[in-house]
Amino acid sequence: MMDYYIVEPEVAGGLGRRTKLDRSVHPPIVHSLHYEFEGWLGDALLETFPVFIVTEVAAETILAARLTGVEFSDLEVTKSEQFDDLCHLNRLPNFVWLKPSGVIRNDDFSCANDGRLIVSERALQVLKKVGIDHASVEPLEKK
Repeated sequence: MMDYYIVEPEVAGGLGRRTKLDRSVHPPIVHSLHYEFEGWLGDALLETFPVFIVTEVAAETILAARLTGVEFSDLEVTKSEQFDDLCHLNRLPNFVWLKPSGVIRNDDFSCANDGRLIVSERALQVLKKVGIDHASVEPLEKK
C-alpha cells in the first residue's frame, strides 16, 4: 500500500483581480486564474487558496512521470509592486495552473475536502526533485 502526504506549498502571492471564481461553494470554484506574485522563495509548486501553480518544467516532469489525478491549464501571472521591491529577479519562470482531479488514496494527486493538496509517495518524490524546499509535508493519516 502506497503512502500519501499532505503538501502545503509556499505561498508566493494571491489571487489577482482578474481571477473569476464562484464563492457560493467552499472551497470556491475558480474558473479563470490570475496569480499575482508578491514574493518568491524559488519553489516549483506554489499555492494560494484554493489553487496550486507549478513551473512549466515541473509540469513537464509530472507528465513525463505519468502521474495520475492531475491536469494543467493556463493562467495569468503578474508581479505586484512589492514583488519588484523585494525580489530582484529579472524574470519569473513560466507557470501553469495545477488542478488536482484524482481520488484520495487512489491517484497521485488529489484534494482534501478543505482544499489541501494530497500526493502519493511517487508524486512527492517528483515534487522534491523539481524543488519544494519551503513546503510543509506531513503524512496523511492511514484509515
